[in-house]
Amino acid sequence: MALRNAVMAALLEGEASGYDLAKAFDATVANFWMSTPQQLYRELDRMEAEGLVTARVVEQERRPNKRLFSLTEAGRKAVHAYTAEPLGKPAVIRDELLVKVQCLDAGDMEAVRTAITERMEWATAKLDRYERLRQRLLDGRSEEAYFAEAERIGPYLTLLRGMSFERENLQWGDMVLRRLERRTAALRTDG
Repeated sequence: MALRNAVMAALLEGEASGYDLAKAFDATVANFWMSTPQQLYRELDRMEAEGLVTARVVEQERRPNKRLFSLTEAGRKAVHAYTAEPLGKPAVIRDELLVKVQCLDAGDMEAVRTAITERMEWATAKLDRYERLRQRLLDGRSEEAYFAEAERIGPYLTLLRGMSFERENLQWGDMVLRRLERRTAALRTDG
């Protein structure tokens, strides 16, 4: 998937500056797509040159002017075309923590345990952020009411996937820590 598709998905929410998009990426699409602000600005410039987005300049006092981007009709057609394309290969996991876990029998088990604990803390913090976002989206409604009334449900559905992913990270981390503790205890009694 190209960064432009994630940018177009974010712009479906409405007009936004590059700064707003970078913040939105961190708060919403970060559960499935990562980008640096520099990559984002370069992509916005390319998309503007290709006519997928348009930008208007907003003059500000005491601050640099900012450009607000929005999808053009060509951009909306590109979103439609993108969603109609067949999927590529499923994503693969490339996670340094898993490599460390793979090596833990010959490595520093305490360091790996610490890394797992840190990952679990990270997942917990992300889940907390995602839950705050979920509550904002629901705005006091039940999920059923949200799905029946909301103009767009895609952001909520991807948020649920991100929450599921982080819950699985916590479950896996908990299971690994329990197994490591049992193994450590068994090695102490055998030794």
